[in-house]
Amino acid sequence: MMRIGRVVLIAGCATAMVAGCKKTDDNTVNYKQAINAYYASRPACLWSEPKKLPAQAETSDVSETQGYDALVDQGLLQRTTAEKKRFLIGSKAVTNYDLTDKGRGAWTADVQQPGFGNFCYGTRTVTQIDSAAPTTGQVGATTVVSYHTAITPIPAWASAPETQTAFPKLRTDLAGPASASATLTDTANGWVVTSGPARTAVTNPDGSIVQ
Repeated sequence: MMRIGRVVLIAGCATAMVAGCKKTDDNTVNYKQAINAYYASRPACLWSEPKKLPAQAETSDVSETQGYDALVDQGLLQRTTAEKKRFLIGSKAVTNYDLTDKGRGAWTADVQQPGFGNFCYGTRTVTQIDSAAPTTGQVGATTVVSYHTAITPIPAWASAPETQTAFPKLRTDLAGPASASATLTDTANGWVVTSGPARTAVTNPDGSIVQ
């Protein structure tokens, strides 16, 4: 009965924001806002670290060129080939990659490192709160929240099979809703994420787990 009462209280607060719910209150509306605020400054991107462009790769090194070539196919990069001389042992074929006009529009520049950046394909947002550890609405209180997220919006280049093949993390991220958990702490300015989020699984539309 206590659990039912808690759910009713939370639901009532969510549907009656004008009635005086505060951002420090213990409810799913505030949890969702706190987690979304965390993700807002952490978009999902192709590379774990910023890349420098223009870039050069050995043409024969498929592991290095596959990702760039997939972005060429989507019109984000342009490539040129050349011969790079090597001291005493002839030369080797290299491929140069640089941004196209379309690519510049999708490129997120790193303000701390000129010339570096990333291709980001969306921001995670909470689709539902699954559960939360019992807590209070007092400043300093903590709770562990379990929830599901999805990435939106998804640009066309990120949905292309070639891009998802070249970047397995992208394919996993876009495969379906992801479940995760995070520790939230109540502050004078509302709930904030203080630990996590830790992703636990990605589920397909039929409910199966993405491997």
